[in-house]
Amino acid sequence: MRKTVLTMILLALVTSCKNSKNETPQDHDLLIKGNDVIVPENNPVFKKIKTETVAEQEHSDGVVSAGTIQAIPNHYAEIASPFSGRITKSFIQLGQNISAGSPLFEILSSDYFSVQKDYTDALNDVQLAEKNYKRQQDLVKHGVGIQKELDEAETDFKNKKTSLSNASSALKVYNSKGGGIGRPLIVRAPISGEIISNKIVNGQYLKGDADPVMIIAELSKVWISGDVKEKDIRFVNTGDHVSVKVSAYPDRNITGKVYHINEIVDENTRSIKVLIECDNPDRKLKPGMYATVNFSTTPTRTIMIPVTALMQQDSSQYVWVKTGKNQFTKRSVTTGETDQKTVRITSGLKVGETIMTEGGIYMLDAK
Repeated sequence: MRKTVLTMILLALVTSCKNSKNETPQDHDLLIKGNDVIVPENNPVFKKIKTETVAEQEHSDGVVSAGTIQAIPNHYAEIASPFSGRITKSFIQLGQNISAGSPLFEILSSDYFSVQKDYTDALNDVQLAEKNYKRQQDLVKHGVGIQKELDEAETDFKNKKTSLSNASSALKVYNSKGGGIGRPLIVRAPISGEIISNKIVNGQYLKGDADPVMIIAELSKVWISGDVKEKDIRFVNTGDHVSVKVSAYPDRNITGKVYHINEIVDENTRSIKVLIECDNPDRKLKPGMYATVNFSTTPTRTIMIPVTALMQQDSSQYVWVKTGKNQFTKRSVTTGETDQKTVRITSGLKVGETIMTEGGIYMLDAK
């Protein structure tokens, strides 16, 4: 019995010593104390750690916006008939390049003839009023006229000239070149450009409120209308050069310039409309195409680190900063813009410090 008790005590002591030995840290374990960690050289993690010295790099804050290509308003014209009437002749065809003032089509319209009649009537009235005015002047000069009748003739002559001026202006709106009184109206091009739409059919009757029958556009330059988020508008300035990509030509490098920044924020999307002007000499950029616009700011020197160095804990971000031969400490940082490889650090790091760029995932126990 006594032998059995001694044996049990001996076994208990051996087990206790064995457990005590297991609880003692091995010389190759990670040594964790607060936010500091020591990685022994004989620990397998040591070979997986890579470090890098913090340095400043030139960096531009990029802003990406989706946009739509559109014709420049002053280089785009939808042509409709100013009067109801019948088209008697067409002078153009689809795809034709024309100059401002070129004839587009001829229309026979009673409404236009009324405008012509108003002009001829006003012209005749002026001629008669002028004759009466000169006659009254002559009568007064020879002492047989009445001053009151002369004054009335002068007033009537001035009024008739005003009416003629108005009628003449109305006629010139529709007949700046050619045509003439009694002839059909010739509708002319208001701008130079290409006929990109033509619905003219000889003999068709058009109403005065009909939809446009043709479109002229000058597309050597186009606008791209994009939306920039309110938080990013500080990076965009009038005159900035931008890079443009369209899905139709993925390998083509297109550059543009910020033409206008809207003064109003869209309250629904919290974005601001920005217009970019692009050269389009070969007419490859078509109105209605979608485009991706990359805005770039003036490069500044800032701290950039590899994204692999940045660690996440709850809502905060941190990096491992080297503080000794094999020692690192956890340091909270504030980040800015990021891309696929690097992230900008706005606070938390200084130039010349050394950080862990790979291996940080193995430090997750250091909390």
